[in-house]
Amino acid sequence: MENMVNVKINGIAVSVPKGSTILEAARAAGVEIPTLCYLKEINEIGACRICVVEATGARGLVAACVFPVAEGMEVRTNTPAIQKARKTTLELILSMHDKRCLSCVRSQDCELQKLCHDLGVEYTGRFEGYTPKYEIDESAPHLVRDNNKCILCRRCVAVCNQQYVSVIGANDRGIHTHIGTPFEKPLDEVPCISCGQCTVVCPTAALVEKDDTDKVWEALADPTKHVVVQAAPSIRVTLGECFGMPIGTNVEGKMAAALRRLGFDKVFDTNFSADMTIVEEATEFIERVKNNGVLPMITSCSPGWVKFAELYYPELLDNLSTCKSPQQMMGAIIKTYYAKKNNIDPKDIVSVSVMPCTAKKFEIGREHESAAGVPDVDIAITTRELARMIKMAGIDFVNLPDEDFDNPLSDDTGAAVIFGATGGVMEAALRTANDLLTGKDNDAIEFKEVRGTAGLKEAVYNIAGMEVKVAVASGAENANYVMSRIKDGTADWHFVEIMGCPGGCINGGGQPLQPASVRNFTDIKALRSKALYDQDASMAIRKSHKSPAVKAIYEEFFGEYGSHKAHEILHTKYTARPKYK
Repeated sequence: MENMVNVKINGIAVSVPKGSTILEAARAAGVEIPTLCYLKEINEIGACRICVVEATGARGLVAACVFPVAEGMEVRTNTPAIQKARKTTLELILSMHDKRCLSCVRSQDCELQKLCHDLGVEYTGRFEGYTPKYEIDESAPHLVRDNNKCILCRRCVAVCNQQYVSVIGANDRGIHTHIGTPFEKPLDEVPCISCGQCTVVCPTAALVEKDDTDKVWEALADPTKHVVVQAAPSIRVTLGECFGMPIGTNVEGKMAAALRRLGFDKVFDTNFSADMTIVEEATEFIERVKNNGVLPMITSCSPGWVKFAELYYPELLDNLSTCKSPQQMMGAIIKTYYAKKNNIDPKDIVSVSVMPCTAKKFEIGREHESAAGVPDVDIAITTRELARMIKMAGIDFVNLPDEDFDNPLSDDTGAAVIFGATGGVMEAALRTANDLLTGKDNDAIEFKEVRGTAGLKEAVYNIAGMEVKVAVASGAENANYVMSRIKDGTADWHFVEIMGCPGGCINGGGQPLQPASVRNFTDIKALRSKALYDQDASMAIRKSHKSPAVKAIYEEFFGEYGSHKAHEILHTKYTARPKYK
């Protein structure tokens, strides 16, 4: 075939598409070339030199991650010269690296550590010299930045650029080069949206989520506190990865069992409040359409996206739905409805959330998120933090029996389950809006045009005789495109879903870490999303407004959808934020 190229990798003949890199050709031949800086479609700069190989027609060693194959090329990936080069590179990196590995949060999950182990590199100190010392930046509520562990791979810089915000980059030159912010400001003084994508791609522990597990342990040990926990929709299809289970494994039952064994008084499911979000959001959308309200209405579930809007498009904040996110709705329900029903003082409740998102740590401290006069949610931890707690407690997660969440705040529908994937909130809202607008129970409930991991999707649906134009965007770069079109008046959408992280919550900044060797060749987002849609398809009730638990809480406590009481407890406000402090 004329679009294929024939090459040999360590003597193994393979045929690969024209334009393929040596790294991709080696993969096709069953050979894995080690990498460190390379992330496909994110950071393709050939800077770290770990992937160097020998190739006919090339002078010296070449970076396999960026060097294209040519017809008849022969490549060697593991000669003595290559091994020596890789080992020397690793020793040079280690010479300026904080090597306190035993106490590092990334120990046994560090790509640098694994490379040194696999290549047999033991630091000898032969390159010992000037080693700069950096202050650890803990200024942001969601992140700890430790340049003493940075290896200058620039993955974080690339993903921050991809996220449009570009608040970190390479500062200074030569041996003084380091990753920093503009004017070396603390991270909480620059327009970071708290998405945490940098923590997902960092190969070491230079960038990690701020660990709040000590706060949770302290609350669990306090007999005067009623400690409850909620787990977000996407966690059930990602948590298993932290325990060696295949990507996309649904561990909902084991997760509930593990949370109960950690000592929480009640284990709730954020899916319940996701259904609440939908009935409130769909009601708000219908009211805007009928009363000539501000359109397009934009979803408000993703705190990274909301912060992006407040920083970069404050003039369009009226377009955002006023609904709180499912995390905050659940927290508000726990400290109002649940507290009253169980005669518990909201001040004695410690509300913990397990989220896929580092921006949730920022969200719990926002204004207008205290329905009972105290914060709706007290502590937000990531999927990774929960996994560490489970391991610390000695819980045999993989062999746990499946258990249910606690009622009444756990009954859910398929609509809530798909919240974790980009397009899921839109589809869930359309299922409910379609019924509410037409006044009947419609059989067509799958809006597949808004599914998939693409960063931007558009569709038009006929609902109750009206053409409803929708858009779905994930990742701040796509959010910027959508908002710029709304701002300049070239968009004709009625309803828009935006998620701050590419792919939605299933790819959030707090999700399980996967090394570059997996990220470069596996569609992680698709596997995780599929697990959510599979669960949705298997459920008896797939529309949020059909949930018996949702109906009951409105009859007993809130009244009608969008009622005054619902607005007081379940809705919020937004604030324009300065880009630099």
